[in-house]
Amino acid sequence: MLPTPKKFFLTAASAEGHSELTAFDNALLAGRIGNINLVRVSSILPPGAEYDPELSIPPGSLVPTAYGYIISDVPGELIAAAVGIGFSEDTFGVIMEFAGKCSQKEAEARIEAMLREAFASRGMKLVDMKIAATEHRVEKIGCALAAVPLWY
Repeated sequence: MLPTPKKFFLTAASAEGHSELTAFDNALLAGRIGNINLVRVSSILPPGAEYDPELSIPPGSLVPTAYGYIISDVPGELIAAAVGIGFSEDTFGVIMEFAGKCSQKEAEARIEAMLREAFASRGMKLVDMKIAATEHRVEKIGCALAAVPLWY
């Protein structure tokens, strides 16, 4: 059995690169998660997980992460990414991620709406939210990324 993560933080960052991959890598670096190995997970924050905005994860670690990103090579295009966590009173939380051709404000609104729907679908009371978002006006090749790394 895999251990259950006990800590998390939210990050959102944007960057340019000379290629799609380096734009993505530079956004990871700008978001403080460029030197870890992301293991993509879906949308549940474990019960009791603690928010630690200064969390430092050892380089090379395999890190369960919910994330969304968008890459564009259209100069002038506005792209955005956002993640959000909805918190219940006494059990697990729900993570939502979004990326698209829109503003940061629009991405944040999409996340908030998805969190409200996710809690309604589960019949749970939503007591709080944390959202991280970014927007980027593409120069050559740009990436907007938002993530929730989970750690032990």
